[in-house]
Amino acid sequence: MNSAPRLIEALKLEPHPEGGFFRETYRSAELIDITALPGRYAGDRCFSTAIYFLLEHPDFSAFHRIRSDELWHHYDGAGITIHVLSQDGSYRCLGLGNDMESGRQPQLTVPAGCWFAAETMLPGSYSLAGCTVSPGFDFHDFEMADRQELCRIYPAHKSLIERLTREARDVSC
Repeated sequence: MNSAPRLIEALKLEPHPEGGFFRETYRSAELIDITALPGRYAGDRCFSTAIYFLLEHPDFSAFHRIRSDELWHHYDGAGITIHVLSQDGSYRCLGLGNDMESGRQPQLTVPAGCWFAAETMLPGSYSLAGCTVSPGFDFHDFEMADRQELCRIYPAHKSLIERLTREARDVSC
């Protein structure tokens, strides 16, 4: 029987800045030259990267965005709800998991440039997922959301943003 602490130890996971735990499991040796990439990248990027990512309720992955598409894969535990705020202002709620009868999918994609946050919905549960990024992840492409700024851009989603962001000081929108 798996448990979050056992998986964290067995998979050698470390705390992630956005919340949860992770470990990079793959980084391609080959690079895409900056001249072949869209202008949103500031340097060469690996073809692809992959990580394990574990969330344990009530922790969450705070709103953030990256410059590449991110493909999520469900491995173990409860399903994950991924909240996506698109550049056009729309909101989507994605269900990652193996319970396809309830509308979840074992694999899904968060498009590049979208703000997104993730959480497990079951009290006392954990979720183990994998994330594949292409072009490969680089922390230069990672941006944590500022609560006030995100509320200004997406006022209709204020309560969700307040719940799934972290601030050094408690600031309301």
